[in-house]
Amino acid sequence: MTTTIFRNGRIYTGDSRHLFVQALVVRDGIVHDLGSDADMLLQYGGSDATVIDLQGYTATPGLIDSHLHLGWLGLTFLQLDLSKARSKDEMLFLLKEKAQATPENAWIQGYGWDENLFADGGGIPAIEELDQAAPHCPILLARICGHANLVNSKALELCGYHRDMEVPAGGVIVHDPVSGKPTGMLLETASNLITKHIPRPAYDQLKQSLRSSIRYAIAHGLTGAHTEDLRELGGLAQTYQLYDELINGEELALRSNLLVYYPHMHELRDLNMTAGYGNAHVQIGAVKIFADGALGRRTAYLSAPYADDPSTSGYPVHEQDELTELVRQARGLGMPIAVHTIGDKALEMVLDSLDQFPAVVYRDRLIHTQILRPDLLDRLKHPHRIADIQPRFLAGDFPWVMDRVGQERIQHSYIWKTMMNDGIICAGGSDTPVEPIDPLLGIHAAVTRKAPGETHDGYFPQEKLTMEEAIHLFTLGSAQVTNEDHVKGTLSRGKYADMTVYSKDLFTIDPDELLSTKVMMTIIGGKVCYTS
Repeated sequence: MTTTIFRNGRIYTGDSRHLFVQALVVRDGIVHDLGSDADMLLQYGGSDATVIDLQGYTATPGLIDSHLHLGWLGLTFLQLDLSKARSKDEMLFLLKEKAQATPENAWIQGYGWDENLFADGGGIPAIEELDQAAPHCPILLARICGHANLVNSKALELCGYHRDMEVPAGGVIVHDPVSGKPTGMLLETASNLITKHIPRPAYDQLKQSLRSSIRYAIAHGLTGAHTEDLRELGGLAQTYQLYDELINGEELALRSNLLVYYPHMHELRDLNMTAGYGNAHVQIGAVKIFADGALGRRTAYLSAPYADDPSTSGYPVHEQDELTELVRQARGLGMPIAVHTIGDKALEMVLDSLDQFPAVVYRDRLIHTQILRPDLLDRLKHPHRIADIQPRFLAGDFPWVMDRVGQERIQHSYIWKTMMNDGIICAGGSDTPVEPIDPLLGIHAAVTRKAPGETHDGYFPQEKLTMEEAIHLFTLGSAQVTNEDHVKGTLSRGKYADMTVYSKDLFTIDPDELLSTKVMMTIIGGKVCYTS
């Protein structure tokens, strides 16, 4: 039996029976006892105990990201980063620079562009401009949301494009309304026409990129992550193998819950896996389904037209009967559901399907749940349903989203305080690489309702969360998603000794100081996995 005493800290436990303590005693990775320095050292400070000084820093239960993409994040480290581009011309310059250094006919993949950040009003690059910037290489440039991609003519040629080609359900190849020619914009599943022609990285490359993203997550204070990676990492068997080798084999330790993208559901039966399969560090999670798209390109499915484009309400990825059939299939495998749903009409469809095949053991997660209605709030309040929210979206979406959905609908959007007060179970994630992985940025958005650098009192400040509520999202809330709140989410006796240690006291600083707060230590199972 190994004993470790973490002392001289301001440890927020999240457990109301002893909200703050100085010291924590860990035995074999589990919280054994907690209290004052004097008491814990007196009782457990024998010669066989390891004592770690927290140097007065504040700690919380280990942070768990309820929704991200570690496989995709790792691959972005190898791609053209367009997230800093602040104009169309700057984006094209970065592409041209990359193309000049890329062999002819080799693929260029980029990510992170966001036309809402372009200051010049120049709009999105046309396919002719993309062709001029990268004439000799096929390209695929993912928008920050991941629900829209730009391609050039060379990429379209490789996929055998023609005007009447069949597009996967839920996808759109955007054409110019006058000329009828493709604009280079692919929405939602239409990008599958391109991605299947891009050579997949070798296993060792995937492993190295995933290793980098796991270490990156731990360095940002994460002790757990619910990640959806099968499209990037090559199916269920290979994805599970990669995580098992890195986390259990190389002892990277991050507690990883692996979502299963719905086209791979059959692999669950083939591999004799179901939800919860695995161990304390790598386990199978829910079946991931998309109900709609995103607000950025107006593909999120609303119950009424967009305020800034009355010609569209967005659209569903699946028709109602198709969505219900996917839920039925997942239930037949004993699986919970995790559904991407941003628009209110999409959420209504999802809830209709879940009502027909309700969860039995695990909780279903409604991912994003940004645009709501009062009647949908009532239906979300269910012991087997969780709103899996991404607070950092607020910093990226406001103020432009107010014009996009209109003043009436925005009153019922991003309403996390209302949701929690109504008793809806909520968890917190980043959706990285859509937003930065840093959970302190998500916590900042939740408690300030504004983006870094903004000086107002917050967008709809009545919806601000307290610091305790925001931390709850990324700790106990995320543990509840996977029915693991008996072993995670608070620092209580008998639970995993997972902690995140910070350079500043989150509970006394001005919330804007979160932006300069550093992670000093990440502790998983009583083991220090990262120090600054």
